[in-house]
Amino acid sequence: MPTAREALLNAAHAALAGRPWSAVRMVDVASAASVSRQTLYNEFGGKDGLARALVRREADAYLSGVDRVLAEPAAAGEQLVRLAEWTVAEACSRPLLRALLTGWWSDRLPAPRPAVRSAAGPAVPAQRRADAGHPAPCELVAAVRDRSLAALEQGAGRRTEEEAAEAGRRCELAVRLALSCVVAGPSEGVGRLVRTAVSGPGWRAAGR
Repeated sequence: MPTAREALLNAAHAALAGRPWSAVRMVDVASAASVSRQTLYNEFGGKDGLARALVRREADAYLSGVDRVLAEPAAAGEQLVRLAEWTVAEACSRPLLRALLTGWWSDRLPAPRPAVRSAAGPAVPAQRRADAGHPAPCELVAAVRDRSLAALEQGAGRRTEEEAAEAGRRCELAVRLALSCVVAGPSEGVGRLVRTAVSGPGWRAAGR
């Protein structure tokens, strides 16, 4: 059974499917989650806090999915191809993720404002403090690059410094190509683009 917090986030996410964020009412979210409106305010502080938590959860879910894709056995280059294809497919079906990856927030989405902190204000629950912000597209690119490189290093054996730097460059290139396809719209050619970009001299495509 989901916690009150999870139920509220699920309800807010479901509400977005049928209306813009500006039309989503806190009372309706609380009712759909079967909790009181006061519980919602206790958890998130207000609608901006709910938006921050919703977007933060989407970012965390994406990075967890990245880890799952990278955990599947494959040669190094094919891991990056799979990750790029998966990223494009997920972004096309998840508007919040698309906005996170591109930085383009439509009026329908909860583009969260940073939390306002006051030293003289009341104590804020730890979880609400954790919802203070969400990663920018460049931060997501760096996180996926680092995760990709760590996954590839597990099966690559000992690399020279130059080989490690080249592997990191190709991991970032794969992510950026995927994001370019997200911006341009659905593309069935992302796999081919990434496969071409990450192949070539100096690439040790170790199997796992």
